[in-house]
Amino acid sequence: MIIDFHTHITPPQVIAHRQEFLSRDAWFAELYSDPQARLATAEDLIAEMDRAGVDKAITFGFGWRDAGLCRMANDYVIEAVRRYPERLIGFAIVNPVLGRRAAWEIERCADYGLRGVGELMPNGQGFSLDDETVMAPIVEVCQAHKLILLTHTSEPIGHDYPGKGTVTPQVVYRFVQRFPDVPLVCAHWGGGLPFYELMPEIMRAFRNVYYDTAASLYLYRDRIFNLAAEIIAHKVLFATDYPLITQRAFLGRLRMAGLPPAILAGIQGENARQLLNL
Repeated sequence: MIIDFHTHITPPQVIAHRQEFLSRDAWFAELYSDPQARLATAEDLIAEMDRAGVDKAITFGFGWRDAGLCRMANDYVIEAVRRYPERLIGFAIVNPVLGRRAAWEIERCADYGLRGVGELMPNGQGFSLDDETVMAPIVEVCQAHKLILLTHTSEPIGHDYPGKGTVTPQVVYRFVQRFPDVPLVCAHWGGGLPFYELMPEIMRAFRNVYYDTAASLYLYRDRIFNLAAEIIAHKVLFATDYPLITQRAFLGRLRMAGLPPAILAGIQGENARQLLNL
């Protein structure tokens, strides 16, 4: 089974009226002001999965700041999962700043069968992942419904890019110290966090932390697959950040890395299958 753990789908009305939504959310504008920045519908994602031979995909909407826009994105994901129940696994997007209102939205989405929360966008949504007061209600409802939490993360050094943000390894570490029991998926290799798991205390603290490979082809040389596999092979989740990168292109590069077959199978889907209890 091949599972893409990080894909984005966008309601058709947002795609059709992109300019309007650019004016409604500054973070969306930072990422999608360029007309060449791709947005995809659920049908686009399914077509790409068919071309690439991907069995299932975790999918979610954009991390809007506004609660109404989050609900709109979640409604679209709920409907997409209803139409493609064997192919799509939905996550809900909320803005943790909204407190109980955000928690209620998570509960609503869980009742519709969504399996996680994310991708959180702390910089764009106006909060810090390590703010215990903001995150406690979100973590509480995730644990009550056995949901996975997925957050954007980024490198503390290196080149800048639209949407990079400041959710660095140190921020994630402080979150994990406060909330060690919630399953946490760090997008984009956790901003380099897998290599800190060579430290015994980090390995122990991060027992419930996983890493997706989203956008990896833009961030790292392909050697990262081999190096990460030596450290935390069972915690690496194949993820493309589609439509930023096509699944066909990403799988081609991953399979050229020369990983042992069992490790490759784990990264391509087995690790995700076990995390999701599929």
